[in-house]
Amino acid sequence: MLASPRGFCAGVKRAIEIVEVALKVYKPPVYVRKEIVHNRFVVDDLRQRGAVFVEEIVDIPEGSVVVFSAHGVSPAVREEARKRNLKVIDATCPLVTKVHLEAEKALKDGRDLILIGHAGHDEVTGTMGEAPDRIRLVTCVADAENLVVKNPDQLMVLTQTTLSTDDSAAIMAKLKERFPGLILPVSDDICYATRNRQHAVKALARLARVILVVGARNSSNSIRLREVAEAAGAKARLVDNVNEMDWTWVDSAPTVGITAGASAPEGLVRELVNAILSRYGGKVEEIKTVPETVRFTIPPDLEKALDAMGVRKDHKS
Repeated sequence: MLASPRGFCAGVKRAIEIVEVALKVYKPPVYVRKEIVHNRFVVDDLRQRGAVFVEEIVDIPEGSVVVFSAHGVSPAVREEARKRNLKVIDATCPLVTKVHLEAEKALKDGRDLILIGHAGHDEVTGTMGEAPDRIRLVTCVADAENLVVKNPDQLMVLTQTTLSTDDSAAIMAKLKERFPGLILPVSDDICYATRNRQHAVKALARLARVILVVGARNSSNSIRLREVAEAAGAKARLVDNVNEMDWTWVDSAPTVGITAGASAPEGLVRELVNAILSRYGGKVEEIKTVPETVRFTIPPDLEKALDAMGVRKDHKS
């Protein structure tokens, strides 16, 4: 049984397309700071087309073209790129940009911030970089219980976009209990795709006791899908691709559920499905939950560059 929706979200599609279009417009090499999305198959494919992936701005020759990843960057990274005279193309997911804008406004209004997220994740690092001395990271309920702040009456809370909705709700409840005046964002920061995929995997867990989540080990939303499936009572495994399969996981399962993180290509899902069908037989059923219609456009300067090249294709993700 296949969860639907699964796999690429609008932000991931947009980020990948931005690199593809940048390679077409500016020609290789086009540099990308960090992984454009957290999936090595996507990264390897773009690398073969001429994208050069680096860890930091200092690794990029001055005057080059650089794409910022979908996870967003701190103001310090933007300033470093400016000093090196880099042509910056921003592939930050618009929903991550929303969190940055919320942080900027709150800081200007004199508020300190609490960020619910996972330490070390690229998105969290970028958001924390808005004001490291005024943003406190909370990763779990225990952190919320023990948090000490300077101005409890001037606090706003934001969240990483790829969290478990259930875990985030528990942390948020504890923060509200401790800080009754806590200000919430106008709309929830956890993105639609994260919510939809977690909702779908919960539905899948009611039908399949074994669930395989296709996704990378550094993909936050993929890890959360495995955790959500387990919390719903299923035995769940995170697999990067079919070559990682241990068939003892599914040997005795009459039904196997499959989903994929927001940065996992559909081709990896299909390879896994075909391997299961080849090994065991059976049939495929798709469990549809929430339809997705969200689309994000690529930056206007890339659109204009394509127009100048006479490219007529619609490049909306």
